[in-house]
Amino acid sequence: MRTQLAATLALSCAALFSAGAHAQAVKTQDGILVNSAGMTLYTFDKDAGGKSACNDQCAKIWPPVTAAADAKASGDLSIITRDDGSKQWAYKGKPVYLYAKDTKPGDKTGDNFKDVWHVIKP
Repeated sequence: MRTQLAATLALSCAALFSAGAHAQAVKTQDGILVNSAGMTLYTFDKDAGGKSACNDQCAKIWPPVTAAADAKASGDLSIITRDDGSKQWAYKGKPVYLYAKDTKPGDKTGDNFKDVWHVIKP
């Protein structure tokens, strides 16, 4: 059942994140969500109420996973509006990010960074 759920989530993510110039195809790899390039996806504990608390300099280090204007939310995936008006994917209401210091697929160097950044485990 868990494998089926993960597969369904991965397919939904791939479909949702594949549209648009800045959108990212998503899949489950080694028990975490990654983009189509295999780069780890993260959430931030200081985000609340479907709003990103990571802007400006923070967003340079933790780039938001942006959603295309025509992207459609489904299941655990939703779309939030950032302070600058851009759209960002969220997983279970938490905005989704990459980490600039992850340099190759499979890197998880941002996991538990300052105890507030975490890999996404579906």
